[in-house]
Amino acid sequence: MVNKQCSQAHRSGFVNIVGNPNVGKSTLMNALVGERLSIITSKAQTTRHRILGIVNGEDFQMVYSDTPGVLSPNYRLQEKMLEFSRSALVDADVLLYVTEPQDTIDRNPDFIEKVKKLCRKKGSPTSANGVHSVGRAEAQRVFVPQSGTESAAVAEREGTRVFLIINKIDLTTQETLESLVAFWHTQLPEAEIFPISAQERFGVSQLFDAIKEALPVGPPFFPKDQLTDKPARFFVDEIIREKILLNYDKEIPYSVEVEVESFKEEDKLIRIDAVIYCERDSQKGIIIGKAGSALKRVGSQARKDIEDFFQKQVFLQLFVKVDKDWRSNISRLKHYGYDLS
Repeated sequence: MVNKQCSQAHRSGFVNIVGNPNVGKSTLMNALVGERLSIITSKAQTTRHRILGIVNGEDFQMVYSDTPGVLSPNYRLQEKMLEFSRSALVDADVLLYVTEPQDTIDRNPDFIEKVKKLCRKKGSPTSANGVHSVGRAEAQRVFVPQSGTESAAVAEREGTRVFLIINKIDLTTQETLESLVAFWHTQLPEAEIFPISAQERFGVSQLFDAIKEALPVGPPFFPKDQLTDKPARFFVDEIIREKILLNYDKEIPYSVEVEVESFKEEDKLIRIDAVIYCERDSQKGIIIGKAGSALKRVGSQARKDIEDFFQKQVFLQLFVKVDKDWRSNISRLKHYGYDLS
């Protein structure tokens, strides 16, 4: 149900973040929201779910949505992850397609074609050439020249606005950046282009302001004090899974799911029991490690971040169980929350 509390000038809408793996979608989401909601690692497929982060102001509500990286699925879990990404094309008021200097358009051509159709159908640039500069004062060295006026007022409109985000500009040269801007302008001429560095916060405030202007007028969709649509247990799951991604390699992180079995909040302490599910007995032994050393390390790292997240002392117990071939089992995927219905 839509919250009716708003003024006539209030803007609200869904801002969905999509793109290939490892282009910085989660880093951008956290930078825009101002909270660490999405886990971040250098490994592909870190984000598995569609995660909402809600930013509220007196006259606006931005509902950001981080999505899994677009990939060609090899098993049922990846199919479900791709469904989350595709769903983001359907319900966005503003679509942020994130790329970076090493990204290539042929990684997922079918998805790019869907974005192109969305642009042609509903997109409309607001500046003279559809490119937004970062500016030397903010980015220090990276600048994209403008032709004509720097920006134009955003007209009231319906449908989806598409912003092409060139992320990680701090890792490239001015010449390469200008070539990338020119290339993406030919590929998505109706999209607005924003060169940024989410990690270094270059261009993020300008992007935030542009998103706010692009939102349609309307009441908030969520209560003004709400930060996300996910329950507390979800973020515990994600923090533990992040530590697994950081501490194990090869297939282990991708064969693992985490589930909180018990979450009991007391005045000064949260007691949490969580299970790490893997697909095979051999993986269980690796996760636990010699004399439980590997599991203890994951638990210690996760507990510290969970305490930072909830601002409360945490007692965390981790267990490891085998759920054979869960990534290819539809009923198990639904149990773990990989379902759009």
